Amino acid sequence: QVQLVESGGGLVQAGGSLRLSCAASGRSFSIYKMGWFRQAPGKDREFVASISWSPGITNYAGSVKGRFTISRDSAKNTVFLQMKSLKPEDTAVYYCALQVGRASYDYWGQGTQVTVSS
Repeated sequence: QVQLVESGGGLVQAGGSLRLSCAASGRSFSIYKMGWFRQAPGKDREFVASISWSPGITNYAGSVKGRFTISRDSAKNTVFLQMKSLKPEDTAVYYCALQVGRASYDYWGQGTQVTVSS
């Protein structure tokens, strides 16, 4: 079993920045990829960004490209999401997810709230 613990959410004004972290822990697991997703009220969960563990190939949703940066600390099994130039439409619960194999995300965090005020 793998546990994912997110941190770093909060309230920020439009144009501001936040950095989310997600630490993975557990026994005998490997990481193929980690990603961030978000879900706004009344909307479906959507992909934000992902990073493959080796090599660190990144992928972004078009709505965040150029504003968000995903990175990882392989030694600490931790993924980060640096968010800049935040907009009110970025308001959502942000979830990190971990993929052990190539098929799909296997584990999810509990989510952290990001609120961007106008």
